[in-house]
Amino acid sequence: MIQGSVWQVNLDPTVGSEIKKSRPCVILNSDKIGKLPLKVIAPITDFKPHYAQVPWMVIIEPTAKNGLKKKSVIDLFQVRSVSQIRLTHKLGEISESALLACREALDVVFNTA
Repeated sequence: MIQGSVWQVNLDPTVGSEIKKSRPCVILNSDKIGKLPLKVIAPITDFKPHYAQVPWMVIIEPTAKNGLKKKSVIDLFQVRSVSQIRLTHKLGEISESALLACREALDVVFNTA
């Protein structure tokens, strides 16, 4: 369970507008921090054309390396910390450029850019 890896994650139960169900997520936290069995993740959802204009959505194409089946987006506005128990199986890894794009999107979310 390392930074940049894509895992199927059970996000239920949820409340309100939180992203729901079991879905792919990318691990964002550094491998060098944390003592608790938790991971900071961002959910991955199906691409929709209007997402191309949303600065906290990172578009990723499916590849054998990331294990995704269709064009998707990483939603950096829905970052959360979850128990490692929620991570059911590894799908793959995102590229270094996608991980960098995630960091840039987080700058937008936290207004640090």
